[in-house]
Amino acid sequence: MLETMRKFIMATSVCAALTGTGHVAYGQDLPNAKELDALTAPYIKPSYQVLKDILSIPSNAHFPEHVAMNVAWMTEAFESRNFTTKVLETGGPPLLLAERKVAGADKTVLIYLQIDGQPVDPSRWNQEDPYKPVLKQQVNGEWQIIDWDNLKTGFDPEWRVFARAASDAKGPAAMFLTSLDVLDGEGLQLTHNVKVIMDFEEELGSPHLPAAVEKYKDDLSADMLLIYDGPRHTSNRPTLVFGARGIATISLTTFGPRRPQHSGTYGNYVPNPAMRLSQLLAGMEDADGRVLIPGFYDGINISPETRAVINSVPDDEPAIRRSIGFKTPDGVASTYQESIQYPSISVLGLESAWVGAQARTIIPSTATAELDVRLVLENDPERLIGLIRQYVIDQGYHIISGDAPTEAERQSYDRLISFDYEVSYRAFRTPLNSEAGAWAERALVRAFGEPPVKIRTGGGSIPISPFVDSLGFPAILVPAVFIENNQHSPNENLRLGNYVEGVKAYLAILTQPF
Repeated sequence: MLETMRKFIMATSVCAALTGTGHVAYGQDLPNAKELDALTAPYIKPSYQVLKDILSIPSNAHFPEHVAMNVAWMTEAFESRNFTTKVLETGGPPLLLAERKVAGADKTVLIYLQIDGQPVDPSRWNQEDPYKPVLKQQVNGEWQIIDWDNLKTGFDPEWRVFARAASDAKGPAAMFLTSLDVLDGEGLQLTHNVKVIMDFEEELGSPHLPAAVEKYKDDLSADMLLIYDGPRHTSNRPTLVFGARGIATISLTTFGPRRPQHSGTYGNYVPNPAMRLSQLLAGMEDADGRVLIPGFYDGINISPETRAVINSVPDDEPAIRRSIGFKTPDGVASTYQESIQYPSISVLGLESAWVGAQARTIIPSTATAELDVRLVLENDPERLIGLIRQYVIDQGYHIISGDAPTEAERQSYDRLISFDYEVSYRAFRTPLNSEAGAWAERALVRAFGEPPVKIRTGGGSIPISPFVDSLGFPAILVPAVFIENNQHSPNENLRLGNYVEGVKAYLAILTQPF
């Protein structure tokens, strides 16, 4: 059956080429969802070794040796699949560009793959090593390790592979590589030129990416950008996401006594920087989580048309809240989808002195808060950071210029703080009715027999705005992983049912004519 299907598709491709249209006009003869299942099935079990291999390479971008190993592995993986590769030097971790051309194709699709993962704390993982992938099944609500060899003979879509970067985002990279194996193994026709750009420092905010995109404009030229990253909608239905929020980070440190002081001797006398920092942060939002800084939401207008789009997303909000474990959402907007159309401020972490068994009866010398600011398309990041900075000043703080206040500053100002920030990247958003969106939607409908969930803006941030701003093409996310995957947390995992469906989705895109 598979051989007959393969010959028929190839014959159809030749006939289409003879029409002189420049497009591979499969029409209704493209493999449908059931046929795609049959085509991909023989390749899934062998591909688990690809997944295991890629996840076994440490991927913390802070370590150059990790980056080098991943660049080498990805280079070999793409060259063995008939791609040419080129290392793009950035002044930091390089980018890797892989390219495969198709004779007569008049469209080029650039695909973005993230290859690094978040740092790990092995002590919080329920396995020997976060970089040694393990297979687990759930028994009585607990995840238990089972032998990897189960994958040679069996399959359960609810089994999961646990490893750092399993879902974010080496899993999608393995899905894409496997889709290429199916394409070539079955003699299917690639309908467009493919370029793949691999980012090895996304979890650091891709600080070298904007300049690199500008420098390598010609290498990266394409008609559209597809991002193989992020989780599907909470329903786990096929999903297309047409935008993402940008991100900036802020580090605040308040200063108290030169060195920690005895809280009995000096409590009520020496100002406590931890208390002051808490008050400063608490004043940024009201009790319902709405940012109080003047002008923070300026320029955000949800039109009736936009509201109809975001309300069409089939969120089960009570289920979302039960899954995460809270009762009442913040009051920024009336729905989850509307809430992520606005910028936000989040406290990522707080540090001051000691806690637990190490707690001491002292007034600490400093207190530090790390914040992120999620940006939407309507925001000027520098303006938003400026509003937050002005809020800090309005609370009576003098912002120091170095890492610690001078003696003159200690004697001249009542409230001292450091304010450091970085804008990683801006937001982007592609119109839902774009040509790229319609093409990707046709591919997913063919793969799964139903329209995908279409999301105007995702809540997370990915470094795509440099491509959109510098190269001027539309960008769309095609997420594949299950949303409950401990992304960025210990015990990150990849659901096997999503892995298989991701292979099928990416194969459908590779074979979808324009």
